[in-house]
Amino acid sequence: MTLTTDRPQRAAARDEAALADPVFAERYRAMRARDARFDGQFITGVHSTGIYCRPSCPAVSPKPSNVTFYLTAAAAHEAGLRACKRCLPDAVPGSPEWDLRDDLAARAMRLIADGVVEREGVPGLAARLGYTARHLTRVLGAELGAGPLALARAHRAQTARTLLLSTSMPAADIAFAAGFGSVRQFNETIREVYDRSPLELRHAAHRPGTAGAPPEATADGGAHVRLRLPAREPFDADGVFTWLAVRAVAGVERAIDGGFERTLRLPGGPALLAFTKAEGGAAIEVEARLAALGDLPPLVARVRRLFDLDADAVAIDEALADDPALAPAVARVPGIRVPGCLDPHELLFRALIGQQISVAAARTALSRLAAALGEPMPAAAPGELSLLFPTAAAIAERGAEVLAGPKARIATILDVAERLASGELLVSAERSREQLAADLLAIRGIGPWTAGYVSMRVTRAPDVLLTSDLALRAGARALGLPGEAGELDRRGAGWAPWRSYASMHLWRAAT
Repeated sequence: MTLTTDRPQRAAARDEAALADPVFAERYRAMRARDARFDGQFITGVHSTGIYCRPSCPAVSPKPSNVTFYLTAAAAHEAGLRACKRCLPDAVPGSPEWDLRDDLAARAMRLIADGVVEREGVPGLAARLGYTARHLTRVLGAELGAGPLALARAHRAQTARTLLLSTSMPAADIAFAAGFGSVRQFNETIREVYDRSPLELRHAAHRPGTAGAPPEATADGGAHVRLRLPAREPFDADGVFTWLAVRAVAGVERAIDGGFERTLRLPGGPALLAFTKAEGGAAIEVEARLAALGDLPPLVARVRRLFDLDADAVAIDEALADDPALAPAVARVPGIRVPGCLDPHELLFRALIGQQISVAAARTALSRLAAALGEPMPAAAPGELSLLFPTAAAIAERGAEVLAGPKARIATILDVAERLASGELLVSAERSREQLAADLLAIRGIGPWTAGYVSMRVTRAPDVLLTSDLALRAGARALGLPGEAGELDRRGAGWAPWRSYASMHLWRAAT
């Protein structure tokens, strides 16, 4: 009798002990409120049922003592949990954590999403980050609850789920597109993670694919695929499309009805891409003609960065709206995004060529450079985009023949091109922001504006305010904010850690 009486008391004590942790308590409150704003930011592992859920799962809230919160699905898999069939916790935008943070774990997550483990293995991942594979595995296990192999496996499963639910691709094609080494491995992983076969997972979604047919084979052995990538709401897709359209390089990019299209080099070869705003939800529809199906994971990762799909828009808007001068702009454009980039080298050349000239003038100069040095797009049909943006090697070799403007600027561009082509300079999403800025500033002719702009768009740095930018200061004055750089910098300190998003509001006000 005493044991029976004590059991509820011991359970209550365990619940109370769990809630004593302030981080746990905050996440538990969000879970009990079924707050969709936290979907993708953490995962609720329910050990009494053996499943993991998104915070907004409509199921009955578990007791605190039965819950563990995880930052990644891989950690939940390592704990022996499977995905909830009711809320599909992987069918949400990714965590904004990996953009906000700049530590080793965050940079590793960016590379894993880009498919580096599938292409280069864990040693290649570790080498890119400048550590041994053993040290990287130890850090990721301690910080994220799973090592690089488990994180890559979870990412493959999530990519496969996206393709199963948003395309009509055959399951065998999805297996290799997601990075699995065999169809058997694909089937076993999907069954283990989702407790369903791939086809059962597809049928249970009760939604048709956005593609009406399996991927069409292309003349060079590639594939033509379509998929839908969700965004965290609110989502200002129109703002990103407008930003891209006014900067489109002729032959490489162009605005289309309701969207944007461009060419791009991916690890498996050149691709032709089209992006449109999805109807009936916050999402981007992607249509891609790929040289290899294995290019889908890196493409998905780069498109998510380009459209900033994982941004915590609610938190950003709430923080910026606390400033009375910014509040009207936030109300007019909720969910503003900072456009990322698809090709870091290309973005750096755009920044260098666009320094101290208008957007229109930069577009003209870049279009002239692409026409002269860009590679032809293979198998381009009449009316299709026909050029790939020039490589760093091509610009280093022949850029002096094409580039116009001050000699010092041309010299800087050629110097950067040679460094990129030789591998002396590394510009990529996984670089430490501090180290990347230091590397750029060490090059003659590159100043804080260029280093900050590249950090904002390549590494997704959320807290950059380029107060030396004339257009940004003009936008600040239009909103009633200080127009002098020093005063604006002091006022902007209150917008941290979201000053990159404040910059987008200021640039928009200037136009």
